[in-house]
Amino acid sequence: MTADLTAPAGTAAGGWTDRPTTPEGWLDRARQVATTLAADAVERDRALAVPTAEVRLLKESGLVTLLGPVAHGGAGQDWTTALRVIRAVSAGDGSIGQLLGYHYLWFWAVRLVGTPEQIAAVEEQATREEWFFGGAVNPRDADLVIADEGDELVFRGEKSFSTGGRVSDVTVLEGVIEGTEKHVFAIVPTDQPAIRFKGDWDTLGQRLTESGGVVVDGVRVPWEAAAGYVRTDAGWEFRPRVYNTLNVPLIQLIFVNLYLGIAEGALATAATYTRDKTRPWPYTPDLKESATEEFYILETYGDLRSKLWAAEALAERAATLIEAINAHADTVTEQERGEAEVVIAAAKQVAIDVGLEVATRVYDVTGARATATSVGLDIHWRNLRTHSLHDPVAHKRAEVGRYALLGELPAPSWYT
Repeated sequence: MTADLTAPAGTAAGGWTDRPTTPEGWLDRARQVATTLAADAVERDRALAVPTAEVRLLKESGLVTLLGPVAHGGAGQDWTTALRVIRAVSAGDGSIGQLLGYHYLWFWAVRLVGTPEQIAAVEEQATREEWFFGGAVNPRDADLVIADEGDELVFRGEKSFSTGGRVSDVTVLEGVIEGTEKHVFAIVPTDQPAIRFKGDWDTLGQRLTESGGVVVDGVRVPWEAAAGYVRTDAGWEFRPRVYNTLNVPLIQLIFVNLYLGIAEGALATAATYTRDKTRPWPYTPDLKESATEEFYILETYGDLRSKLWAAEALAERAATLIEAINAHADTVTEQERGEAEVVIAAAKQVAIDVGLEVATRVYDVTGARATATSVGLDIHWRNLRTHSLHDPVAHKRAEVGRYALLGELPAPSWYT
């Protein structure tokens, strides 16, 4: 039997009775959500069930509308707060932290590529109706093919990954208009016959992210909903700007905070186990009364904690660069964009290295009995190992290397 995922003790039966008004308050709310999720994260992970209740928890807690305009019922918070919230929720359940992080990216996507009118309309409706966003935009697959039928665009094709899947209210699609090189992003209702999720997501980790394949067969979108396109005498045209390319740096920074949150969860879970259950080693001249007095245990926790703090500091530096760009979205330069991407690439490789080290070495300070299936320490390593393979970290190291050695900035692509 799993825990009740509607709200923690001390709140109304249907959810929280209030909404925080400060970044600190929202971070505390995220920690409450993480505590609720952590209570049965291992059991839910092993069951591989559709995370419907988990998304309901995110909605009831108010976290879904964290970036939404205050005028429409949102929290009006910035990306620094959103990234910290992702980190906090991921400490309780990495799968749900990923769902929330991708939701924030796709909620924000209209700001990246939409027209002012589209931004206003989407953010109002998404906030008021508490849309939960998913996305079928995997660049390693062939693009969806878009047929231009005059007033409408019709999307067809398949994607092998589509995070958010069946638990999303809306899905972001991306494709290329047939016979052209015009890419189009559009937000469409998830629940429609033209979208069929395969339900084939069964991986080592991040098992509750609804990231399986999807078939798109005849999703119809009016030209007015094509993100960033405006009608001209020559037809519908996209007017690019540097800010359009922030999609990838933002999602990579979300990954950074996802990994750090999972590592935090591993360290916290291990520390509780060590304090409560790990026994001191009796076959040594330096006998201790408890495991918490063992020098090698103290040294290991000190080493891991220090490395995790350092990785978090680099993630915070990267967030500062994103905030500076967001402050003048229409005039951001290629230099600013490139320098932010390099720092994010550095933060990602450090987060992966430190996160995997934490998730592995916690067994050194918990002991053989901590490998029991019932303990569930494995979930942290499985989640980190799975998602950290999203794109090869070696290419991130090389990005930073080219900048450090040659002063080269990465050109915008689907992965930089």
